[in-house]
Amino acid sequence: MLTIHADSAGRALAVEGAWIAAAGPLEQLAAAHPRARVRQWPGILTPGLVNMHGTELLEEAYHPDPREADQLGTEPLTGDALAALALDDARWGASARRAVQRMLAHGTVAAACEELRNRAVRDAVHRSGLGVVGRLGRPGGVPSLDPYASGLPVRFAPPRERGSAARFAFFDVPDEAALPGVGAASCVATVVDGRLVHRRR
Repeated sequence: MLTIHADSAGRALAVEGAWIAAAGPLEQLAAAHPRARVRQWPGILTPGLVNMHGTELLEEAYHPDPREADQLGTEPLTGDALAALALDDARWGASARRAVQRMLAHGTVAAACEELRNRAVRDAVHRSGLGVVGRLGRPGGVPSLDPYASGLPVRFAPPRERGSAARFAFFDVPDEAALPGVGAASCVATVVDGRLVHRRR
């Protein structure tokens, strides 16, 4: 089924399966595809973000389960706090799944990683659909779920055009100039391979 996703300004993408079938104004796409499901989101439509600290967030941090918040807090644990947990594969996999969901909630559609060595993490990332792009060495900056808080230049996924992979996000800001000041926590929806993988409740 074809779905049209549009932002507040009427910029829209028609998605079929995992691919973008068309891009243009909402009125034009809706007229061309009268049977399509239409989803309108507040704010702006952008390509999804690439988080440059994929390795640090997925394999060098533990993302506590909400049920562990009283004991471990809610922020990712690293260093000595991470080592003290002595995680097994099941907990690593669960942590990676939570990390991916938190990335998706920030409009991230891909993570830059060195080779993922932990099989449980690798499997969790693969099943999620989150893209993985290579990198050489440490990127600098501060690992953060919000790429705008990392101190690095923000990198977007490839442009959204007909025939390209349907990987994009919507941020509840008036325009792209406002996005750096508000940050990626303003994400209201994220689409990966044509699937709506995050929507703000």
